[in-house]
This record gives sequence, C-alpha cells and structure tokens, in this order.
Amino acid sequence: MRIIFAGSPAIALPSLKRLYAMYSAGKIELAGILTNMDAPKGRRGLPEPTEVSLAAEEYSALLKEKGLDLPLVFKPEKLDAAFREAVSALKPDLLVSFAYGKIFGPKLLEIFPLGGINIHPSLLPKYRGPSPIPSAILNREAETGITIQKLAKEMDAGDILLQEKIPLHGDETTFSLSEDVSLKSAGLLESVLKGFLSTGSSLNGTPHSTPQDHTKAVYCKLIERDDGLISWNESALEIDARIRAYNPWPLARTMHDDKDLYILEAKPHLNYPETDSASVKEGTVLGIDKGAGILIKTKDGILALTQLQYAGKKALDWRSFLNGARNFIGSVLGQNIDIKE
Repeated sequence: MRIIFAGSPAIALPSLKRLYAMYSAGKIELAGILTNMDAPKGRRGLPEPTEVSLAAEEYSALLKEKGLDLPLVFKPEKLDAAFREAVSALKPDLLVSFAYGKIFGPKLLEIFPLGGINIHPSLLPKYRGPSPIPSAILNREAETGITIQKLAKEMDAGDILLQEKIPLHGDETTFSLSEDVSLKSAGLLESVLKGFLSTGSSLNGTPHSTPQDHTKAVYCKLIERDDGLISWNESALEIDARIRAYNPWPLARTMHDDKDLYILEAKPHLNYPETDSASVKEGTVLGIDKGAGILIKTKDGILALTQLQYAGKKALDWRSFLNGARNFIGSVLGQNIDIKE
C-alpha cells in the first residue's frame, strides 16, 4: 500500500514518524509528503519550512541508510493539474491527512484507489473546522477526542473509521492537549492502516465505518489574534478557559497602563470574600494571595494570576512580575480595550 501523507504543523509529527517506521519495517510504502510552502516566521520574517518538512528531512536520512527510496516532498502553492500529475506518477493508493491546511478536491482524491483519510482532534461531528482543540477547552467540555474519518466533499463530514475519547480535567491548555492528541493519533492511525492492509478493501467498502449524524454537527472557526482579548465582565471560570484555550496562540491578553499584558497562567479563586462586591469594578487588581497569586475581580468570582508577560518582555511568575510593576495593585485592567461582541 503506497501512501502520501499531508500535514504541516507539529501536531502531525508523531503520525508522520509512525508512517516512516512502518515503511522502514516493510509494512507500507511512503511515496510522498505533502506540506505547506515555506512561510515567513520570527522577527526577521525569513521563510522557514513547516515542522513536517523539517521532520521529513530528518526521517529520510534514516531511510537512506537502509537503502530505501525516499518519499518525495511536495510544497505546492496550489493543488492544481501540474501537482495532480506529479502525484499520479507516484501511483499512490491512499492519502493520509493531518492538519495539512488545504481542502482536497475530487480530482485529487480520484488519484487514490483507496481514497483518503483524515485525523481530526475532536469527537466528530462535534467541532468540525480548524480549531477543535481550543474550542473544546473554551467551552469547558468534559471530554474531547480523536476521530479518523474518510475524506469527504464537505469538511470533516466523512464516515468515521475510528474514535478515541480523551477526558478533560479543566487544567489543559491547547499546547498540552495538542501534545496528548499528537501522540495518541499515531497509534490510532496505525490501527486503521492495519485494517486496510488486512482487508485490502477500498474506503467505500470498508465495513467498520460509521456515517456521522449531520444533525448534531457543531462547527468551530479560524482563530484570530483578537479572540484572546479578555473581558473582565465574564466569570472567572470563563476567563480561565480563555487563557488555557489560547495558549500558545494568540495568548489571552488585557491592558495595563496602555501596555498589552498577556496572562499565561491563572486559576479561579472563587472563595475570596470580595467576590460579590458590587462596588468593585470588574478587572480591578484586588491584591495578592501568597498561595494563589494576583487576585483580579471578575463578573463572577476572583481569578488568581500566576504567570504574566508584558508585550516584548519575558514571561514572569507573579511575584517577579510585581517587583517590576509596583503600581499594579489597585489598578483596573483592560480599560482601553474595545471588546467586539
């Protein structure tokens, strides 16, 4: 079975590594890697390859030592006729996708006799779209998961081949949950591929796929930088979820003394006696709790900030932060931010 893998960010790396291992062991053939074009990154804005592209170079060096053919790496601007011709020449059987970033059209999928499968980090049909991990955290779900599904015309609407649930405990960040999903996905992918290897069937005839209930579909949107803006007129629980959902990007932020202030870590501190005081404005820095952090008044409850960072400065624990922000206690955060509803 000849496979082409499509992916770009770090979350796809363990799955890619598993495919290389299966290829090295003679279980599959890895014909090609499809990833996004090099893009400007960092302060200098120089083009840099995707994490998948860098990993492909590293893993291919190991294959070279074994005398195996190296998978071709594609970085097309468009999935056009010229690209389809190049892929067709490789005579692939199956397309495997994980966070590639582009939609696969029917003409491309027709090249693959076994069709295509996609790894999606949610329990489909919930959270179809580009931001399932932060959406699950933001909405304080009790669980999320991983779905391996058939690629279909409509985004994330294909039949389900395999799912695994992941319980959420209320302290996950998008960074930590992405790492968990990343590692678990590799094992699930191998299980699905072993199923194809044992049956040799096409995706259309796979007996163990389950159609999604489209009436229960929930969609999530592409995250923008301003989604991280904190409204202190939300509850401590809601703001805590926002901080965790938008870590590592775009990071939850407020303002202090006309400067952007990123809140990197916090915890609700609901038993503080000032919680229900109507005379204290939301966003007011009430003081400190030596065991909890810097205490901020919200619409419902107190939020204890434990790690903060001014824009352009380094991240600090709350004690170190206060050493350089002596007018912080008693100030009101976020007064110059216009939150769009």
